[in-house]
Amino acid sequence: MSQTRLLPSSPLRIAHVMAGAPSGGAELFYERLCMAQHESGHDVRAILRRDPAREARLTAKGVRTEALRFGGRLDFMTTPRLRRSLTQFAPQVVIAWMSRAARMLPKGPWPMAGRLGGYYDLANYQRCSDLIGNTRGLASWMIAEGWPADHVHYLPNFATDLAGVAPERPSCVAEGQKFLLALGRLHRNKAFDVLIRAMKGLPGIHLVIAGEGPEREALTALAAGEGVSDRVHMPGWVQDSGAWLKACDLLVCPSRIEPLGNVVIEALSAARPVVASAIQGPEEVLSGTEDGLLSPVEDPQALAEAIGRVLETPELATRLAHNGRLRFEREFSAPTVLARWDEFLSAMAARQSGAR
Repeated sequence: MSQTRLLPSSPLRIAHVMAGAPSGGAELFYERLCMAQHESGHDVRAILRRDPAREARLTAKGVRTEALRFGGRLDFMTTPRLRRSLTQFAPQVVIAWMSRAARMLPKGPWPMAGRLGGYYDLANYQRCSDLIGNTRGLASWMIAEGWPADHVHYLPNFATDLAGVAPERPSCVAEGQKFLLALGRLHRNKAFDVLIRAMKGLPGIHLVIAGEGPEREALTALAAGEGVSDRVHMPGWVQDSGAWLKACDLLVCPSRIEPLGNVVIEALSAARPVVASAIQGPEEVLSGTEDGLLSPVEDPQALAEAIGRVLETPELATRLAHNGRLRFEREFSAPTVLARWDEFLSAMAARQSGAR
C-alpha cells in the first residue's frame, strides 16, 4: 500500500500542548503527530515541558516549539505564559495531551480538545469541549462517564511505516539466536516480571526488554532468581526501535494495564508476530482476529505456551505477520490516521468559526 501523504484541503493552525515525561508511548506519538501534521502542510506549534532532546527532534523536522515549566499545583506562571503564547499564535484548534496540560490550559477564543491515552480523571478536562480517545474502549468509557457522545472521538495512533527499514539485531544477542522483543517503561503496569518468569519455559530463547524505569533493579534481581539472567537483556530506552522490531522473532506485550499498546501497532507495521496479554488496548486490536495471539493476564505459563506456539510453528508466525501488516495498512498507517485527524480538526475549527 502506498504511504503517500496528501496535503490537507485547508491547512490549519494547530497547537499541541503536552507536559510529558522524557520517554513513553504518548510522548512518542505526540512527536510523530506534530511532525506529520507539519509535513502535511498544517501550521503546528508544539508547546511542551522543557526537554532539550524532544525540542531538538521536533525542531529538526521544522516544527516550531516552545518550552514551558508545566510544574505542580504551585506553578502559577505556566498558565499565563501559555495564554500569551496561544494569543500570539491564534490557533484554530488546541489539543491538550493528558491531564496536566488540560488542567493548565487557559480559556480563550480557541476550541480545545483533550487527547487521552488512558483512563484519566475527566475533571481535569472541564475547559475542553471535546475529548479524543485513542481506542474505542476509551471513547466508550468517556461517554459512560457522562461526556456527550457527539463530543467524543475515536482517533487511533499511527505507527511509523517500517516496511523499508533494514533489520538490525541488538548487540547483546548473538547472530543465530532467537530473541523476543518487549518495549516500554520498566513499570509494574507493563508486567515485564510476568514475561521474565515465562522465560523459564522458553529454553534457549533470548529476551530484550528495551526501556527504562523504576523497576529495573527488581527485574534484574528477578531474572537472576529465575535463573534466566544470561538470556534476559535490558539495554535501556531505545528512541528508534524499528530496526530491532524488524529483526526480532516475536514482539511480546505482557501488560497488566495497557489502554492502547503502541508497541502492538509498531509490530504490525514491522510485519512481526505479536503475543499480547488479553487486556484493554491489545485485546481491542487483536481479539477475534488472526493478526496476533492473546494470552491471559498474569499467567507466565500461558504466556510461555503462546510464545512457544508461535516460535515452533513457522506457518503460524508467517500468517500472523502477514495479517498484521495488512491490518496496519488498513487502520494504523499514517495516511489513514492523519486523514481522520484532518476531518476532526476541520470540523472543530468550522464549529468555532460558525459560533462567532
